[in-house]
Amino acid sequence: MGGHRGGDRGTQGGEEESPGMTRHLFVTGGVVSSLGKGLTSASIGMLLESRGLRVRMQKLDPYINVDPGTMSPYQHGEVYVLDDGSETDLDLGHYERFTSTPLTRACNYTTGQIYLSVINKERRGEFLGKTVQVIPHITNEIKEVIKALAGPDTDLVITEIGGTVGDIESLPFLEAIRQIPLEVGRENCMFIHLTLVPYLKAAGELKTKPTQHSVGILRQIGIQPDVLVCRTERPLDTSDREKIALFCNVPLDAVIEERDKDFSIYEVPLSLQSNRIDDLVLRRFGRQAPPADLGEWHEILHRLRNPEHEVSIALVGKYAEHRDAYKSIYEALDHGGIAHRTQVRVQPIKSEDIEREGAERLLAGFDGLVVPGGFGERGIEGKVEAIGFARRRRLPFLGICLGMQCAVIELARNGAGLADAHSTEFNRSTPHPVICLMDEQRSVTDKGGTMRLGAQPAELAEGSRSAVAYGRTRITERHRHRYEFNMKYRSVLEEAGLVIAGTSPDGGLVEIVELADHPWFVAVQFHPEFKSKPTAAHPLFAGLVAAAVERHAGSAWVAET
Repeated sequence: MGGHRGGDRGTQGGEEESPGMTRHLFVTGGVVSSLGKGLTSASIGMLLESRGLRVRMQKLDPYINVDPGTMSPYQHGEVYVLDDGSETDLDLGHYERFTSTPLTRACNYTTGQIYLSVINKERRGEFLGKTVQVIPHITNEIKEVIKALAGPDTDLVITEIGGTVGDIESLPFLEAIRQIPLEVGRENCMFIHLTLVPYLKAAGELKTKPTQHSVGILRQIGIQPDVLVCRTERPLDTSDREKIALFCNVPLDAVIEERDKDFSIYEVPLSLQSNRIDDLVLRRFGRQAPPADLGEWHEILHRLRNPEHEVSIALVGKYAEHRDAYKSIYEALDHGGIAHRTQVRVQPIKSEDIEREGAERLLAGFDGLVVPGGFGERGIEGKVEAIGFARRRRLPFLGICLGMQCAVIELARNGAGLADAHSTEFNRSTPHPVICLMDEQRSVTDKGGTMRLGAQPAELAEGSRSAVAYGRTRITERHRHRYEFNMKYRSVLEEAGLVIAGTSPDGGLVEIVELADHPWFVAVQFHPEFKSKPTAAHPLFAGLVAAAVERHAGSAWVAET
């Protein structure tokens, strides 16, 4: 595989290797979940890219679902969709926002996918009558998907192992990464373990014992971490670091403090760099590299810390109380703020609360509104009401996926006079199905991986607000939906003021709708949040923030006069 070679020539690294050799860096987590392995992995990838390495990234998840596509957002958070249509873990969003690494379905595997592949091989008779076991067959499959990312155009593969060390679900993955150094050489592998050093107020001190136990479990498995990244809310003093280094058998400079970031996740790469984690990785692999140029990243943080404007945007959704369900949307709004030197304060509002208390009461005073995607009928009428409020009050609005469909429903009911207009997803007997099931979906019965997924091209109308924002009329965006705008209602809705601003190249599917006589009313069938970066805000989120800034300035002027 891609220049791999066997043999274990020691664990210290530092020997100059062939530049075509692909190395492997594994990131594991201990003590508790949700420590931020994804952010840490993405930050390391960004730092090493900035020093000239060609990096690939991968997440291995221990759950048995084949992918997160059928999982509740309450269980898993958002489903992050790649260009190739694969439905993946939200950590891949961090990978794309922080790095330029190409991501494909080969970058996210679950226990379900691994076992499914092995079972299919067994059914085809590929094991020649052998008893199929976790070791070696499952672990061999895991090793193959890891090594598949190696190659002459890749210097380093960063593989994040989901879950927590000690979980029974993670054991096959940990066993597989234990074996890989035996095949490619220990000098070509590095293990970084993310752990927690909690502060006990009653004792008034940090406790290192959980980290010691976590590393102890790893060492029992046969993995000796090379670096420990210690999450903590208080600074680690020298004695704490010395204790961790001694009991966990790592050098003192490989015990890295990673204090909680209350301000922005975009501080993480700079914090890790200040602890020289990129130097540790390069030294481990005997690589020479120029210093990192992080000027652009420093500028991002400068803009976040020193905004010239401030706006408030309401996010009205079904899962509003669960931030991870809309992770990429929150980030994309921040990116729009960075682009316009604006602090964006996002207020999540449950769409069911709109139904109970009314949009007039809950949305008054906001500078903008986002209605995101989702599934299921709960809260739909609240979304429709919120969009109607934005339309009437000229509140800057961005609708995404289901948010676009709700915008069409609202205008059909209250602008075109089509009483009881609805989507057949929620009301199959509606007299006016302005949103209907896509033709290609009518024969689909399976739920997982069967929607219209991944990158799709669209043609934008010349002079439309969207075309101006993008600066071009041909775009490609990522999709995840089954229902679409019903073209039978195009003319009646256009007469009511709807602008069809974007369609599929053949004109058969509506991708973007707008209102011409509104400061910013844009709704899209795709998911623009998946292609936004802190260094390059998505045009539609940047446009929404710009419109919100203008509205806020106008409101302030009115208040002053």
